Amino acid sequence: MKFIKCSFLSGIFSVSILCGVNAQTEKLTFSPHWIPQAQFAGYYVALDRGFYKEAGLDVQIIHPSASVSAFDYLLNGKADLISSFLLDGIRQRAQGVPVINIGQLSQHSALMMVAKKKNGINQLKDLNHKRLGIWSTGFDDIPKALIRENNYEIELVHILNTINLFLMDGVDALTVMYYNEYDQIINSGINEDELTSFFFSEYGFDIPEDGWYCLEKTYTAKKEALRKFISATLKGWEYAAQHKDYTINLVVEEMNKAHLPNNQAHQRWMLDKILELITPGNKNVKKGHLLEQDYFRATNILKSGLLDNYKESDLLIESFYRPLAN
Repeated sequence: MKFIKCSFLSGIFSVSILCGVNAQTEKLTFSPHWIPQAQFAGYYVALDRGFYKEAGLDVQIIHPSASVSAFDYLLNGKADLISSFLLDGIRQRAQGVPVINIGQLSQHSALMMVAKKKNGINQLKDLNHKRLGIWSTGFDDIPKALIRENNYEIELVHILNTINLFLMDGVDALTVMYYNEYDQIINSGINEDELTSFFFSEYGFDIPEDGWYCLEKTYTAKKEALRKFISATLKGWEYAAQHKDYTINLVVEEMNKAHLPNNQAHQRWMLDKILELITPGNKNVKKGHLLEQDYFRATNILKSGLLDNYKESDLLIESFYRPLAN
């Protein structure tokens, strides 16, 4: 009887310990701002390697669709935090959405324009009076700012999610991400020396992109959990950089789950380029933090004619940026 009694008490003690651990685990739902791909590899790694769990977090990753944005998930409560471009985050804030930036993953811009040399485009000024294919939402602010700054007359052709119009000469130039569509163009059979490339970062528009966003009320209620999320995510990116084969296989698994076509060589290219964007380089800023000069440069771009009916108070950096990275 004594042995049975001790075993029973030991069982109660074990259950109590487990309950205590579960009580300390906080749930967070995170939404990247696009479909599964190597752009978000660090999150998959942090989840798969248990970095979130080690931090006391129960993290679920949900991806938006072409018709639903990550900001929609944030506003309807489906996600606690999301990733998005800095310009998108500032625009949302200026439009009255109580969203804040709690950390900045990307430190540089990967946005660029490409054109075929055979069409006589070799310099930036050659784009004047041409047709530029442009992605909507988050990708059009910088091209519009550059066009305005140079007083060019360029016809903007909004496209959805393929490079086909450019390949068929339906547009003279195309805005692309260096880590994504540029490589797709090369893989389609066009050689790099047949293209003229214009990196916006080389024309004074090195605006960082992927950052972390949440609502003010979430920041207040889950500040410590959000801090742990960022720390574990950065750990995931560090692991991804050191274990690329494992990471690419993990990315492909995520793409397969979403029934997306995938190419390991392209995803490796993307991973390498994303890792470059995360590195501050010559910028005097720590990983995971937003450089103030980048914020002011971004707001000035939007205020130059791309925003309507905004309040200056909404664009104060102390209102928008609440860093949680270590």
